[in-house]
Amino acid sequence: MDIHAKPIGERIDWLLERAGDYSERFCSPENWLARERYLAQHPTAIAVLKCMDGRINIPVATQTPLGIIQPFRNLGGIFDLGWPHLGEVLAGYVQRRIREGRRVLLVVTYHFSRGSKARGCAGFDYDTDAARAHTRRIRQQVATVFGQAHGTVYPLVCGFETDEDALLVHGDGEAVLDLATLGADEEAALAPRLAALLPDMPEQVRADLLPLLAGNLRHVAEVRRTPRAAETEHREWMICVGRGFDFLHMPNLALIVGPYSPELAEPVATAAGIIAGNMRDRRIPGDGFLLLASVPYEEVGVDRARAELKSRFLAEFSAGVIAARHPALARGMHLRTAVLDWRSRRLEQLDAG
Repeated sequence: MDIHAKPIGERIDWLLERAGDYSERFCSPENWLARERYLAQHPTAIAVLKCMDGRINIPVATQTPLGIIQPFRNLGGIFDLGWPHLGEVLAGYVQRRIREGRRVLLVVTYHFSRGSKARGCAGFDYDTDAARAHTRRIRQQVATVFGQAHGTVYPLVCGFETDEDALLVHGDGEAVLDLATLGADEEAALAPRLAALLPDMPEQVRADLLPLLAGNLRHVAEVRRTPRAAETEHREWMICVGRGFDFLHMPNLALIVGPYSPELAEPVATAAGIIAGNMRDRRIPGDGFLLLASVPYEEVGVDRARAELKSRFLAEFSAGVIAARHPALARGMHLRTAVLDWRSRRLEQLDAG
């Protein structure tokens, strides 16, 4: 089923059903046990800083189980650990994992297209060199905050090639492991190549990174066997603002704007421009788009009440930005506000919009 071609009302209903299905699967005994087993075998916590682009779906591209990878998204994958909110959220995430006795692998990504520069990253004006240079600056910031030896928090720069969903793992200098150059039958070659590329990476972290790379080899092989021209182009039909969108476990549905930048209006406006372009070029119907705000909470009471307030603020703020910057598009906006129970990954809708 090509959900992108359905009327907007059907797309929204489909999305909410998908969110419910995801929560059920996340909470099922089978998936809970699978996560526990995976984390017992691979204890390194993995977080990914990435672009809001809907084509960048690392769990899918690495064939990783639900709930393992923690995403942080913003326009172009542009982050600065000096941003107050981002710094607090990231430090809190790291500290919780450390208290559990786990190391953290922090993957800093950029993306590009080998087939067409125009399918690259709009956040960097399609300049892959600039995007790559930015990820290296973030890597240095991570080292400044969490230690230059990388013994507990290891920052790793990775490229993501959107035509085939292939990862490029960067070492120091110009050294890179491009998984697009390997076949699915070359998994055995990954371990020695990774050890040579990243000799300072702790052994356990390297062992826990290998399943993601092996999964990416298999995924790329599947992509090459499947026609997917439409998936390499932008076809997003919703803007998600906030956090808690793990249920969007499918590429090219949504532009996800994290609440991290002090200049939140810019990524929201850029996302709206992409949606407008998708409608203009008839990659999606022109009958409307969804603006969904979500904030996770971990405890009932005060924590949930604060999540409600934050979600309503993000929804109102983002709707105002879109109305001011893209008034024609705003007339087709369908607004939904929600909170997410982090324990069950259950999306709880606050407003029907």
